[in-house]
Amino acid sequence: MAGVQTAVALREQGWTGGVALLGAEPHQPYDRPPLSKAVLLGKADGSAFEIDFAALGIDLLLGRRVTAVRPGEHVVETAAGPVPYDRLVIATGADPVTLPGGDAPGLHLLRTLDDAEALRPVLAARQDVVVVGAGWIGAEFATAALEAGCTVTVVEAAERPLAGALPAEVAEPMRGWYEESGARLITGARVETVEPGAVLLADGTRLPADAVLVGIGARPATGWLAGSGIELCPDGSVRADDRLRSSAPDVYAVGDCASFPSARYGERLLVHHWDNALQGPRTVAADIIGGAAEAQVYDPVPYFWSEQFGRFVQYAGHHAAADTTVRRGDPDGASWSVCWLRDGVLVALLAVGRPRDLAQGRKLIERGARIDPERAADPAVPLKSAVL
Repeated sequence: MAGVQTAVALREQGWTGGVALLGAEPHQPYDRPPLSKAVLLGKADGSAFEIDFAALGIDLLLGRRVTAVRPGEHVVETAAGPVPYDRLVIATGADPVTLPGGDAPGLHLLRTLDDAEALRPVLAARQDVVVVGAGWIGAEFATAALEAGCTVTVVEAAERPLAGALPAEVAEPMRGWYEESGARLITGARVETVEPGAVLLADGTRLPADAVLVGIGARPATGWLAGSGIELCPDGSVRADDRLRSSAPDVYAVGDCASFPSARYGERLLVHHWDNALQGPRTVAADIIGGAAEAQVYDPVPYFWSEQFGRFVQYAGHHAAADTTVRRGDPDGASWSVCWLRDGVLVALLAVGRPRDLAQGRKLIERGARIDPERAADPAVPLKSAVL
């Protein structure tokens, strides 16, 4: 997504030079969200972008994994030989974290089109499936597997779903979504090993498993930058500035592989979500074409969504530094929201089945609006009417 959008943005903003898009996969560039939904369930054969790359003068170099970069020489290395550049945009995304012994039979990831294609027969056969990780991708895959008729068990090392993403008091009500939908959720459990036909937990529990889906997070795909001199953060992300420029001249980084400083939130953000890969390329293209005077500082309100267990979940903002939590509606009900405030200013919002809350809340976060907590706590009051 980030690479494709950067190439398109360059053309839209008037770049007349050559544009080459290198990708390790042999497939036409495709969108990832449908992989855990329509593609996985066999409702679509793929999710290729409907872009005429030839008409835009974008050269697709597919099946060309980049193995190294030499910024001083303005060259990237590939198995097919070196490729020179005037400007380089790193958009290599993230690699899923695997379990030890990640090549065990029946063990799957869900990140690429090939991953989704390998999982389709599993769902079609209505097998016993174990999902390791009750995060966003684990919940989405469990939802699809249940729809396909599989028996689903989800194993989570933490004591609740989404432990790494949401506070306990917010995530805890989501526990019931699993059982309500027909999945078994086991929390506080560590996988000891994956055997043919089973998953063995550390406490000795043996779970039948024709297939195992691992969804325990992802890390920036930046290992190939070792020795390049391009600065990385401790989390492995390319350390980009507020215009998504790396520490190396003429080298940018965008999407899941890059972190950027946020003046809005007062910290560096690494955002592994689709919207970041859509928004960032516009800043990169503007800086490449016009320089710093033309490009705007990149400081978006992070946004993502998830469809799981019959619910549409949306999140905007960043709640880490919030000092006040305001609930809107009953978390045991079909629709509810949570607002996070910092010094009275709305900084983040989670909406379950309340898209209007999300739409209004996202705009209020962008404005830095101050909110009346009492009015915001009334789900019958539109969020925009709770502004002070």
